[in-house]
Amino acid sequence: MAGKDYYKVLGVARTATEEDIKKAYRRLAHQFHPDKAGGDEKKFKEVNEAYQVLSDKQKKAQYDQFGHVFSAQGGPSWGDSGFSGFQDMGDLGSMFESIFEQFGGGGGRPRTYSRGSDIELTEQITLEEAFRGVTRSISFKTQMSCETCGGLGYDKAQGVKDCQTCGGKGQVREQRRTFFGNFSQVKACPACRGIGNIPNKICSQCAGAGRIKKARELKVMIAPGAADGQILKIVKEGEAGERGAGAGDLYLIIRVKPHLIFIRRENDLFMVKEIKITEAFLRRPIRLRDISGEDFDLEIPANWRLQEKIRVAGRGMPRFGSHGRGDLLIQLETKTPGHLSVKAKKALEELEGEL
Repeated sequence: MAGKDYYKVLGVARTATEEDIKKAYRRLAHQFHPDKAGGDEKKFKEVNEAYQVLSDKQKKAQYDQFGHVFSAQGGPSWGDSGFSGFQDMGDLGSMFESIFEQFGGGGGRPRTYSRGSDIELTEQITLEEAFRGVTRSISFKTQMSCETCGGLGYDKAQGVKDCQTCGGKGQVREQRRTFFGNFSQVKACPACRGIGNIPNKICSQCAGAGRIKKARELKVMIAPGAADGQILKIVKEGEAGERGAGAGDLYLIIRVKPHLIFIRRENDLFMVKEIKITEAFLRRPIRLRDISGEDFDLEIPANWRLQEKIRVAGRGMPRFGSHGRGDLLIQLETKTPGHLSVKAKKALEELEGEL
């Protein structure tokens, strides 16, 4: 991914807000998901990597400063020439400032354990369920907090001790040789991962991770009016974090099955009803049933034309997260009879004269 523009990968401007970046990620992650027909694993990984950088304030700030030479693993990537990715002397000046900030005087800070990853799932519902709303029980496998140690990763009764590698500071200093000379870098201690202490007894159940992978069942309420492709965010119901770190979020993509009668267009519904031509001429009420299951009589308007759709207000889909319903649009269709008796033909000729 080195050298690629993360903003271009997500299709957003450099001035994009956090919400813009999230929306772009969800859309592209859903589009390229490997488990989906037509998915692209390579694109999916690129989108995920770009999001991991741009959704993290600290990483994003570093990336915006270093440009194409930023490495998602934490710091500038110098490339083969040492200068790849710097567009002008202004960028080079910023690079010098960042070198002295990061390598000169103890600018490192302890690293905390990783937050759990977000999870994306798809749930299919019927149009009737989308109309009424539905509660679904969803089963999936994910990293869950270890019940044995309560997510700590170690025996709490045994406690912890200072890390011998860093002396409990959570940081170590190392010398680094660069194109510009030798620099002293302060980084998170690799032994304690920047925490500063080591458990006296690691949990045997989770091997110190504080989480284990197992099946989980979660009840999710889908509110009335949910649309096909809509994404519901369920906060902190994703993967558990390492050693008590925050959990990720669950993103549930709603898929609404095609209906045999109704076609949905936003909050409106569309249907076709076949009637007799005499019913149209006599403007007899047409008995119909809407998506709620309620029967009603459709009055054919005066001067109605066959190609016109008749709109019935308030018999469409509920407005998600709001009040009211959309409309029902009805297309009436008629067929000419295959055979006319002499009597019927005469009656129609008389009717033609009257009209």
